[in-house]
Amino acid sequence: MATTRVIVLNGGSSSGKSSLARALQEQLPRPWLAFSIDDLVDALPPALREATPEPVPGTGPSAGPGPGIGFAPDGTVSVGAGFRALEAAWMAGIAATARAGAPVIVDDVFLSGPASQQRWREALHGLDVLWVAVHCDPAEAAARERARGDRTTGMAADQAARVHRGVHYDLAVDTTRTPPATCARTIAAHLAATAGT
Repeated sequence: MATTRVIVLNGGSSSGKSSLARALQEQLPRPWLAFSIDDLVDALPPALREATPEPVPGTGPSAGPGPGIGFAPDGTVSVGAGFRALEAAWMAGIAATARAGAPVIVDDVFLSGPASQQRWREALHGLDVLWVAVHCDPAEAAARERARGDRTTGMAADQAARVHRGVHYDLAVDTTRTPPATCARTIAAHLAATAGT
């Protein structure tokens, strides 16, 4: 049986993915690297990060997203071609890391649902991947979002269910009332049962 090289955690903002990734790193029997979509967003040049996407002058409000990533006041997130190009390079780099022998945990938000998963499937082609849904009740995620203070209000509620629509998983965990360490044990047990550790 193939050895799992990549664990992809998909869930909405404030669902507990980053805490779960850290808990997995503590519990898995060999070292795993963790990469988060937040790391990519933080690494973007300021010109590709917009607090509120603005339409291109003269094109009206239907111009669509800017070239990078935009965060609207209601918490919705839009992405443009510039972001997608850099995201593809980031994904390829993570895949190369896994192919070089370092197991990887990816913490992502599938804003495009199955299209997001397909981009990862293409980047990770040939690698054994465990796809994990990270669910959290929208009200709980919104409460975490308010407590964090570093997210646009509304992101958690907008993404809680949307990021899972049409996405296929090997395993699902729910962080609403289950601590990260317990969710990590569930994932670790699944890997052990499938000889993936």
